Amino acid sequence: MKILVTGTAGFIGYWTVKRLLGKGHEIVGIDNINSYYDTGLKYARLADTGIVQEEIKDNRFAHSKTNPEYKFMKTDLTDRINLAELFRQEAFDIVINLAGQAGVRYSLENPFAYAESNVLGFLNILENCRIHRIKHLLYASSSSVYGMNEHIPYSEDDRTDSPVSLYAATKKSNELMAHTYSAIYKLPTTGLRFFTVYGPWGRPDMAPSLFMKAVLDGQPIKVFNHGNLSRDFTYVDDIITGVLKIMSHIPADDIPFKIYNIGNSAPVKLLDFIDAIEKVSGHKAIKQMTDMQPGDVYCTYADVTKLQEATGYRPAIPIEEGIKRFYEWFVSFYHRK
Repeated sequence: MKILVTGTAGFIGYWTVKRLLGKGHEIVGIDNINSYYDTGLKYARLADTGIVQEEIKDNRFAHSKTNPEYKFMKTDLTDRINLAELFRQEAFDIVINLAGQAGVRYSLENPFAYAESNVLGFLNILENCRIHRIKHLLYASSSSVYGMNEHIPYSEDDRTDSPVSLYAATKKSNELMAHTYSAIYKLPTTGLRFFTVYGPWGRPDMAPSLFMKAVLDGQPIKVFNHGNLSRDFTYVDDIITGVLKIMSHIPADDIPFKIYNIGNSAPVKLLDFIDAIEKVSGHKAIKQMTDMQPGDVYCTYADVTKLQEATGYRPAIPIEEGIKRFYEWFVSFYHRK
């Protein structure tokens, strides 16, 4: 199949491309390579899939040096004209939308970036999928849509109308917009509510990378809410396995719309996560206890029953193994010891 993957310079997008290429699909990747975090890491991810930085130009294809079935274009989802031309020329079968402005706390500082990328950009994706009769649109949502939900574990049937960050609000808006297109135009759409993804090539602004760097540098770690937080840390391989299983599970209801949690379904206390990093690195963490941050939640915990029933999904990587793999990549990529 011919698949468009957006956000391919990003963490989950990079791994999605790797796995899809391994299964023989033809892939077109796009990303605007914004400076929300180190673009060097983004270009390194692209290079690992054969896309050479010097050949990347705005709205032009760079072809992979290692896989003839992959080409990449630097472009923005808000570029309506270029995106429409891309869909017209390439005739995609499936679209996996993983692009968008990430980060809960950053949304408090730069709200317009979220409205433009996550709302307007997603609308452009929906419109082109409608016009070109895409067989299945998968898109990244987030566990943050559950807000301060007190029902544990989080189920897709829980209410998600009380977000506590603008980022969460934009992700909920994506789900509502997708439902509209599924209802009116019968466009098959599936939302993917990711839960705290970590692993090699992970984002440097997320807790696993921040903690690992601080521990290795002997610098203090800010431990929010004095450590009384839990997260459903999910290793990236398990996330991608879920995405690929869902890709071929096309909704066929009268309204072809689905939402799935993708998580480990085993929340880990923040202090236990730090302890695991200490053990694998051989370094002691310096913990700086701080209060709860605006937009944070106390616990995330995925109920993955629906995903299991639909696809047979089972997370396979325990936290100890996942952190070990992450640590080995981290010290290799950043030349650390």
